[in-house]
Amino acid sequence: MTVRVVASSLRTCFGTGDQTFEALLRGENGVGPLRHGSADRLGVERGYHILDDGPSRAGRWLAGCAADAFARSRADPVRERVIAIVGTGLGELAAVEDWALGGAVPDPEHLHYGGVLRAVLPGVTDVITLTGACSAGGHALALAQDLLELGEADVVLACAVDGMTRSMLAMIGRVAAEPTSRVRPFDADRTGVLLGEGAAAVALTRTERPGPALASVLATGLSCDARHETAPDVAGIAEAMRDALSRAARVASEVDVVVAHGTGTALNDPVESAALREVLLEPGGSPLVTAVKGAVGHLSGTAALVNVDVAIRCLRDGVVPAVTGLETVLPEGDGIRFVLGGPVEAAPRLVQTEAFGFGGANAVSLLEAA
Repeated sequence: MTVRVVASSLRTCFGTGDQTFEALLRGENGVGPLRHGSADRLGVERGYHILDDGPSRAGRWLAGCAADAFARSRADPVRERVIAIVGTGLGELAAVEDWALGGAVPDPEHLHYGGVLRAVLPGVTDVITLTGACSAGGHALALAQDLLELGEADVVLACAVDGMTRSMLAMIGRVAAEPTSRVRPFDADRTGVLLGEGAAAVALTRTERPGPALASVLATGLSCDARHETAPDVAGIAEAMRDALSRAARVASEVDVVVAHGTGTALNDPVESAALREVLLEPGGSPLVTAVKGAVGHLSGTAALVNVDVAIRCLRDGVVPAVTGLETVLPEGDGIRFVLGGPVEAAPRLVQTEAFGFGGANAVSLLEAA
């Protein structure tokens, strides 16, 4: 069953969803000097930061997005059952790291976000926190649709949040030969990962609920290939793409735009390009392809929902932003219609969004205009 998006709220290094999309259309790059930990010790010098310091930062961003989406959804918890689902990769790990270094003891309720969301969502029935690395927000979206289809809820907030942690920064610093200066998705000269920070909340309802909507979510395809701890797999990603098309009863040629995962890494970009070619191009599709990590960085659990927010705006505004940081398309991307140089006017009817996490946890969603 198709479900409707009635509100979407986003926070990135650029600010709100409106500010983020405007920055994407201008081709801006939100990277700046690293604000967390020691650049020398971590091997990371830059990041895509939300300029907000202090304890439980991620929880504050999440609460702000959830409260905004809840208000604009016009949900009535007296008459409607409202459930919130949070996808995250790292949760409040930064707060735990601060505590380990002598800081304040974090509130246990903030570690799984139950208390955080109940404080800003009066009458919410349940708060569920799940993980899935970079596809966590996509899994939250899929579960939200399931709950609505099964009649378990009237309004579901699919949320996601992640901030930078020293441990994740240390990990990416160890896999790069030298510090990365910016993320360059699908570029032949890409040099790897830089972290970003972000939060998102999407309010979903069944189609029969009255009132305006931003877009419709037709389906989310999921797969967990578990082929490798970190390396992506063409077959696993392709399976998620095909699952989404099958659940939505659509064919490859109907996909007009893809908001790709686009990590700017040695392994993911060729694999994602191969999956796009296999599932969409070879059966006759020719979508425009964009990606946002060159502008906002790797948002971990928020990655899927920032792509959903961008997809909604592409459908609404009839324009697709270019891939920030992409100058020379990698050889494996030959023939794919990446948006280069500046935004492209379009009238998309069906947009595919992609998010692929560690361990082969993949989520692909299909959205159309409401």
